[in-house]
Amino acid sequence: MMSFELLELTVEDGIATVVLNRPEQANALSHKMWDEIRQCFILLDSQSDVRVIVLKGSGNNFCAGMDLSVFQQIMESLPQENGRRGEQMRQLILALQDCFVAIDRCRKPVIAAVQGACVGAGLEMVAACDIRLAVSSAKFSIKEIDLGMTADVGSLQRLPYIIGGGLLRELAYTGRELSGTEAERAQLVNHCFDSVDAMYSHAAEMAVTIAQKSPLAIRGSKEMLNYSRDHSLADSLNYIATWNAGMLSQEDLMGSVMAQMKGEKPEYQD
Repeated sequence: MMSFELLELTVEDGIATVVLNRPEQANALSHKMWDEIRQCFILLDSQSDVRVIVLKGSGNNFCAGMDLSVFQQIMESLPQENGRRGEQMRQLILALQDCFVAIDRCRKPVIAAVQGACVGAGLEMVAACDIRLAVSSAKFSIKEIDLGMTADVGSLQRLPYIIGGGLLRELAYTGRELSGTEAERAQLVNHCFDSVDAMYSHAAEMAVTIAQKSPLAIRGSKEMLNYSRDHSLADSLNYIATWNAGMLSQEDLMGSVMAQMKGEKPEYQD
């Protein structure tokens, strides 16, 4: 398993835990951290023994967004001529987007556990996850508006499928903070907790439950949910018919039925 400088990665019993590890900078995303996130989720997608992923932030905050030094580095690296400057800037933004697309595209469910600040790119990161948990004191915000820019790595594109459009526009236009409690009411997070320990405990229990399911059925479920988000109802129904015609595992299906008849828990191959 690959090691990283700014991420902690462990895998045990089919559960991968990824920890953002720049606590002294509130896990703000440096250039290297962006790239390590992309590499990490591409790696986990390819590992057949990984069935579910828990994403955490070390220290008091989940992620304070992009490290401001990255903005300065980007601006200093751009050419002066307008056309070439625009083209290079576009490629840089697409490259940053791809770091979170790697989370969205990863075939294993990703559970984000959020404490403290989850702002700017931090919010865009968890928007790419499947399930979000938070402590009541967590703070979510689309902070880019306070930097004089439009958020550009996924929150305005993914959050409309998660929270209501009116609330999203309010957050995007004002940059105001959304508490963990309010985030739960808005369905940005699935569950809200009084303490980090309680949140991590729930995340672990959820991960164990998911890891015990057929990994092929879990991959199919994520594939269908993402496809349905991006396609019409008719296309989505046609796709699941084709998917199950080719991917439905008779071994997993019959093993599940036999285990239930015996009152046992089924076991599935990676």
